[in-house]
Amino acid sequence: MWAWQVRRPGPMVDGPLERVRTAAPRPRSCELLLAVSACGVCRTDLHIAEGDLPVHRPDVVPGHEVVGRVVEVGADVADDFAVGDRVGIAWLRHTCRTCRYCRRGDENLCPDSRYTGWDDDGGYAEFATVPAAFAHHLPDGYSDSELAPLLCAGIIGYRSLQRVDLPPGGRLGLYGFGGSAHITAQVALAGGAEVHVMTRDPRARELALALGAASVQGAADPPPVPLDSAILFAPAGELVPAACQALDRGGTCVVAGIHLSDIPPLNYQRELFYERQIRSVTSNTRQDARAFLDFAAGHHIEVTTPQYALGDADRALTDLSAGRIAGAAVLLV
Repeated sequence: MWAWQVRRPGPMVDGPLERVRTAAPRPRSCELLLAVSACGVCRTDLHIAEGDLPVHRPDVVPGHEVVGRVVEVGADVADDFAVGDRVGIAWLRHTCRTCRYCRRGDENLCPDSRYTGWDDDGGYAEFATVPAAFAHHLPDGYSDSELAPLLCAGIIGYRSLQRVDLPPGGRLGLYGFGGSAHITAQVALAGGAEVHVMTRDPRARELALALGAASVQGAADPPPVPLDSAILFAPAGELVPAACQALDRGGTCVVAGIHLSDIPPLNYQRELFYERQIRSVTSNTRQDARAFLDFAAGHHIEVTTPQYALGDADRALTDLSAGRIAGAAVLLV
């Protein structure tokens, strides 16, 4: 099969990815083998390719928003999946299930967790495997390319909304408006929120307004009203003070990314006093994923998906790095 591997982590201009011809993976007894049809291009893939995240597996195949058809079912897999099923592979692919975090329902904090496209090969390839316990049934009414970004951009945005303590009808600020934010905005709007978007990209501002945002402005500009909650999707720590300053009393700022540049010193009076707080998001649980996919089944989400062929994965990540993508890019196999 054809696949992309992260051979030399570093800036995209230096060509960290290499397209290779390799044997298709074989599923273990607890796994499914999928023929990949679409794979989302996530900023986490970019962080792995460029070395912002440490190497967990040399020459790993990136990609963790994978949609495909089951072509082989492991001998120990229950009857939940069959050959021909359309199935999704997401970021989280293994937890120990016995540590105190797993036992209390916080499997996203498991010290032995493993991740698709970082610890194990992902979806920048023609075939991929997934443990059946971490595979996802997908809602009808979406194309494969629309479904792919839901499997990380959508799920992590959904978890961020759970972490941000947005009151009913509250004012939500979104800092950065890429793949995850444009999905999260729709979930928040469906729940009655008033959404304000801060982004430097003119195309992203147009998309935000088209989706129903109440206002759009520059990345660090103050919104027109105090915010009850804010989610930082841009991997830019320098935006944390601006987001905190925009919060009303008692507001919460959630940092949604797996990687963030350094946060500058915070001024207690301007940015934290009046019980404002900052929270992080770490991966997601399978329950988060299933709850979000159930939501997507009942509320059709408009997913903006610039499309690339699998053979152009390096160009897709280069465009993402350069800020040339509005929405959530997808590789089609």
